[in-house]
Amino acid sequence: MAQAEQTKTSTPTPPLTPATSAPEAHERKHAHPSYIGIWFFLAALTAAELTVAFLPWRKSVIIALLLGMAVWKAALVAMYYMHLRFETRRIVILALGPLPLCVILVAAVATEFFW
Repeated sequence: MAQAEQTKTSTPTPPLTPATSAPEAHERKHAHPSYIGIWFFLAALTAAELTVAFLPWRKSVIIALLLGMAVWKAALVAMYYMHLRFETRRIVILALGPLPLCVILVAAVATEFFW
């Protein structure tokens, strides 16, 4: 009886295959983006934002342009520096899930300003 228990505990467990192990199945090979190029593009967008902020245009046009550039910069940071471009759809949805709440909060603050 003791020998039967010993054989149960001494049997090696089968190795995990990539299909069954979560970390290995999650890893996918992809080309690394040019982080320096993305950094220069973000710096150029920041310079464009500073230029637009001091233009003698209507405030509504300036605000729309600044918001557009800010969203573009946030998307670049999320896609490349947070690696969301290379993640599974579930992770992307998890990261982008709070965005509707941000829109609601900005709309609530904007209505307080305008009314």
